[in-house]
Amino acid sequence: MANGSSWLHRAADSDIWWSFKSSSLTVVAAVVTVLIIGIAFLSPLLAPHTPFDPGSLSLSDGLKPPAWMTDGDWSFVLGTDDQGRDVLSSIMYGTRLSLVVGLASVIVSMAIGITLGLVSGYVGGTTDAVIMRIADVQLTFPAILVALLIDGVVRGLISVKRHDEIALFVIIGAIGLSFWVQYARTIRGSVLVEKNKEYVQAARVIGLSPTLIMVRHVLPNVTGPVLVIATINLGLAIISEATLSFLGVGLPSTQPSLGTLIRLGNELLQSGEWWITVFPGITLAALVLAVNLLGDWLRDALNPKLR
Repeated sequence: MANGSSWLHRAADSDIWWSFKSSSLTVVAAVVTVLIIGIAFLSPLLAPHTPFDPGSLSLSDGLKPPAWMTDGDWSFVLGTDDQGRDVLSSIMYGTRLSLVVGLASVIVSMAIGITLGLVSGYVGGTTDAVIMRIADVQLTFPAILVALLIDGVVRGLISVKRHDEIALFVIIGAIGLSFWVQYARTIRGSVLVEKNKEYVQAARVIGLSPTLIMVRHVLPNVTGPVLVIATINLGLAIISEATLSFLGVGLPSTQPSLGTLIRLGNELLQSGEWWITVFPGITLAALVLAVNLLGDWLRDALNPKLR
């Protein structure tokens, strides 16, 4: 208990915690992020309806406006779509799926980028040149185009039915493969500095393998910037997923993310049913903005030149 209390005391006195609590905007962003994530992952318990269970839907409830408008129903606070699905419940479930895709794709891109960055910086030579040239080529294409290309190749190789079954994994892989370059270049630059330091030379002298040196000794000393990149890329990954789903090449309607909900609502926007697309759009914007604000704060807090 004493060690735990001591750790909490040191954390409370740290520069990062002071920087966090002294920025009201960052505190608000953190509260919004935690609130949205908490509600999303607790959606099976908190959602007033089960929006994607066909047995619980009724077409007679379709296109109800928000509760405070004429003909609104307080059973559907934010209204319903054309299938009678509760918009609030759909947003809660859709946000959860968007977060799963965003978090998983960030993990995939981190794994690829850190591995290639370590190998590139530590091995050097031809290996470094090949990896960095591949990275340079990928940087010439927007991430969304890379994701579209990967998704298109998968669609061409398998049937539509099979694609819908594995769409979640395809979109995670596509987005993950779109964002590895930033991690790789950042890690490579740090490894080039670290590999010539005395502790690495000592590890070589005692006969440790290059793989062991990279993983056990170099990696812990070069991962500082990765957390900042991951935080910022989480927002980008969520936006990328929403864009792909809005274009109709992301997750299917049976697995609706925020992007899918916005696309479905957009088809009815001209008819005056604005709430079906506006409320998912506001949720998406609030989530990405809050995550980006946290990423900006973390970047500044971990920058020793700004302390």
